[in-house]
Amino acid sequence: MDRSLLEGNPHSVLEGLLIGAYAIGSHQGFVYVRQEYPLAVGNLNIALEQAREYGLLGSNILGSGFDFDVKVHRGAGAFVSGESSALMTAIEGRVGEPRPKYTRTAVSGIWQRPSNLNNVETWATVPLIINKGAEWFTSIGTERSKGTKIFSLVGKVNNTGLVEVPMGMTLREVIFNIGGGVPDGKKFKAVQTGGPSGGVIP
Repeated sequence: MDRSLLEGNPHSVLEGLLIGAYAIGSHQGFVYVRQEYPLAVGNLNIALEQAREYGLLGSNILGSGFDFDVKVHRGAGAFVSGESSALMTAIEGRVGEPRPKYTRTAVSGIWQRPSNLNNVETWATVPLIINKGAEWFTSIGTERSKGTKIFSLVGKVNNTGLVEVPMGMTLREVIFNIGGGVPDGKKFKAVQTGGPSGGVIP
């Protein structure tokens, strides 16, 4: 899902990252992308160059006195690098292995400096919230889980692809209302969630 955002709309991710950086006073951002995703890397680099050409990244952005730029880190695709501390270790140029969790990232993250870590789906949501307002965002989803979530709907369903649904939508609704159910009227058996580390729900 994150890969599709970087391939299809990298500007939304960069805009969210820039807003977040301005809010916390950060001057350097990183986007970690797996080496096996050349289209995502290519489109992200094009978006970065376009943002720099328009004065939206770099020194003194739009005459504001605020400096911020983004580096793309191409990872080797190790699954463990999805873990936050392992990802930061990989960006530092070391083996992407998790480190002890007794220190918060906001206190000591990349190169032992205060860091803020979010996935690209979160950053892409920030401009929408800024433009449409917090009330709009909190009107979507459930009482405790606001907004939407992007899912990859694949396997033996009639309609496959990426779907964005409100938080709180049931798997039954995703599979049957959006996915169109199981082909040839066959009986639904189970669904795997969470990728390789997820589980199977009968």
